[in-house]
Amino acid sequence: MEPLVLGIETSCDETGVGLVRGTTLLADAVASSVEEHARFGGVVPEVASRAHLEAMVPTLRRACEDAGVTLADVDAVAVTAGPGLAGALLVGVGAAKALAWALDVPLYGVNHLDAHVAVCALDGGPLPTPCGALLVSGGHTSLLHVVDVASDVRLLGETVDDAAGEAFDKTARLLGLPYPGGPAISAAAADGDPRAIAFPRGLTSARDLERHRFDFSFSGLKTAVARWVRACEASGRPVPVADVAASFQEAVCDVLTRKAVDACRAHGLETLLLGGGVSANGRLRELLAERCAEAGVALRVPRLRLCTDNGAMVAALGAQVVARGLPPSGPGLGGDSSLPVETVLVAA
Repeated sequence: MEPLVLGIETSCDETGVGLVRGTTLLADAVASSVEEHARFGGVVPEVASRAHLEAMVPTLRRACEDAGVTLADVDAVAVTAGPGLAGALLVGVGAAKALAWALDVPLYGVNHLDAHVAVCALDGGPLPTPCGALLVSGGHTSLLHVVDVASDVRLLGETVDDAAGEAFDKTARLLGLPYPGGPAISAAAADGDPRAIAFPRGLTSARDLERHRFDFSFSGLKTAVARWVRACEASGRPVPVADVAASFQEAVCDVLTRKAVDACRAHGLETLLLGGGVSANGRLRELLAERCAEAGVALRVPRLRLCTDNGAMVAALGAQVVARGLPPSGPGLGGDSSLPVETVLVAA
């Protein structure tokens, strides 16, 4: 029987605990504090850390109950060691270290971003190697070349300013829509015309592509939306929220999908994985599926529940690391808010 791996995720505002055996998901318990942050229009680190402390034990219990196991059945513990909010990471790492010590099992500090790639193994089985990955979340937008999800992940490109999810949140605020901005923009866009406003596509000019072929920039797009809305208000016209939302969403999805498919072609990658919270966006999934099909690239996207931050993805990556026989992290493991994506497993 394959080892039972428990995964803990606390990089931002969700407390996640997952249990995975090989590529089989047994439990995925999540406690979100998003409602506590909504009134501030974004995540407050101190509030997130306190919420993790309060939710950790109940979420652990719920995961074990859902899986029909006890902590004594756990063979290894994996935890997000970064990137993320420093205080939030330390809550998860502290809990994982205590569990590993008490259960006398190995501890693996893994990369949050690489876990978003590994979770695809829970839907469809083992990952093809090599493959490409497009990760789109509130704090990160990255294109990856995945040689081995447990040990060899290479960064092809990333955002040079705002991440896509951050741009969604800021644009939603401009339009008077609630936090989090992703679902709000998507809902408003459903009634709008994506061709109504020609918003800019960052880093797509011939000159930009020479230096930033696989990089992203959404700060200029956000500014363009703000100027358009202000001009509309100054003229006394009502802001067509649905059209602005649809046009903004189309601009983001257009750039993300074009660059992702281009990266696959340039590096000879036959499969593309999509992950991160923004991958729940319906238009992004639709457009990426169309362009991957046209390019002959197979697309794998996890179920919606596994797109946002969760413990299952951490357990999935931990299971891959355990299967490779890689050495566990040491007792000095800490949280690294800027952990590079190339560092899949923290050795310290």
